[in-house]
Amino acid sequence: MEALFDRNLAVIWVLALTIALFLPVRKLIWILQVRRAERTAPIEEPERERLRRRAGFTAALLCFVFSALYVNHLFSD
Repeated sequence: MEALFDRNLAVIWVLALTIALFLPVRKLIWILQVRRAERTAPIEEPERERLRRRAGFTAALLCFVFSALYVNHLFSD
């Protein structure tokens, strides 16, 4: 079990944390974007899909950066 927390496996931990956080963060960002867009006028399905892709990109970037910083802090001696 101790071998899982080796500094050499930090990349695997970053990827695992990024994957675990991606779906909930993407959904949260997407819901916030849709609610903000619907405040002015109802939006159509193509606009919702565009917002979903945009939320996915933002969530992937945000989760990766957070995971890298967190794992770096966790494994720092």
